[in-house]
Amino acid sequence: MPSPASRKKKPFFPREGAQSPYSVAQQRYAALGVDSDAALLALAQIPLSLPCWQGDDVQGFEPSKLPLSGGIAATGSYPGRARTLQELRQDLEFALSLIPAKHRLNLHASYGDFGPTAVPRDAIEPEHFQSWITWAKTLGIGLDFNPTLFSHPKAVDGFTLSHPSKAIRKFWIEHAIRSRRIGAAMGRALHAPSVTNLWIPDGSKDSPADRLAPRKRLADSLDEIFAENLRGTLDSLEPKLFGIGSESYVVGSHEFYLAYALSRKKLLCLDSGHYHPTENVADKITSLLQFFPQLLLHLSRGIRWDSDHVVIQNDELLAITREIIANRLQSRVRIGLDSFDASINRVAAWVIGARATQRALLIALLEPTQALREAENQGDPTGRLALQEEIKALPFGAVWERFCEIHQVPPDHQWIAKVRRYEADVLARRS
Repeated sequence: MPSPASRKKKPFFPREGAQSPYSVAQQRYAALGVDSDAALLALAQIPLSLPCWQGDDVQGFEPSKLPLSGGIAATGSYPGRARTLQELRQDLEFALSLIPAKHRLNLHASYGDFGPTAVPRDAIEPEHFQSWITWAKTLGIGLDFNPTLFSHPKAVDGFTLSHPSKAIRKFWIEHAIRSRRIGAAMGRALHAPSVTNLWIPDGSKDSPADRLAPRKRLADSLDEIFAENLRGTLDSLEPKLFGIGSESYVVGSHEFYLAYALSRKKLLCLDSGHYHPTENVADKITSLLQFFPQLLLHLSRGIRWDSDHVVIQNDELLAITREIIANRLQSRVRIGLDSFDASINRVAAWVIGARATQRALLIALLEPTQALREAENQGDPTGRLALQEEIKALPFGAVWERFCEIHQVPPDHQWIAKVRRYEADVLARRS
């Protein structure tokens, strides 16, 4: 009589000629009316804008480095931080080699190729970013841009464009004007519009006596910044619920920028870490796109009251990507990542965040949207809910592996080994 051990099922190994995991997944999705090949093609057309500041803890390359301020804090001291422009580009190129498809880079104004001579922020020019443009052309990627209104002597009291001092406001207005011109130059040179996104730290730790005057000054400053019509850039404004040092009052609140951007025909930036933890950021997308031609989306992961953690494939991310894809809004939502985690390998942080976002987008692209909407339109919430649950078990992982294979990047169980080797060979040598 066979022993209990001999009666155990043997591991399954596909016989020669057996279907590949992707072929099996393809058939499963086809049975629900989903074309997985089309989903792979669509995913390749959605670029993500990687944050340059993840690679060096928001230090930048201005000759005189100042401590981070303006509510910016990168915690941790993991070894291997990029210290020079060349090291940052090296790390970015390696990260991009592990992320399927073509993407973009999001630059802050403090990351110019300034050399040893200090360049005041109100004097920056496109020439200080020409080497970035050349680098991007070589890689075939686009660039986005951000004025840097923090970590500066003229921002230490927490106010910039809404500052009571006209001279300080003028300094930051000029910086923002020049940043728009740089973004426009990047867009024209790369034949792809650059999103120039403005975030400011302005606000108060305690309740102010006057909430109106700073907002009036900010509106006037913005009108001056946007007075020049530029080709090659898309202007965006980024609100925040609160920040470090602005716990009680943020001048550029969601309501302020929503009204300003809509009235001035600018993009509004939704940063998923800039809202109350119970707010549904996904729900804001279809509401705002009733009135905005386009939105900018910054994906970060808020934990309690802190944002800017590395993006992971969680329920919030899945809800956001589903809202975009199910409503065919991918051409109207520009997606960037926004993290600066210094507690883990910084190259891995880029890869983890980007691949998590791509997987979430793929899951949305593989959703049987038509079947779900048919159930909803027929007044069948039971069928809709049942299908929403059943599709969670579909083999999207095999489709993702196929996407990685098509774009010649390692699958999920292999890329981390490459990062470990890079860490040993490159990052560990940086002292």
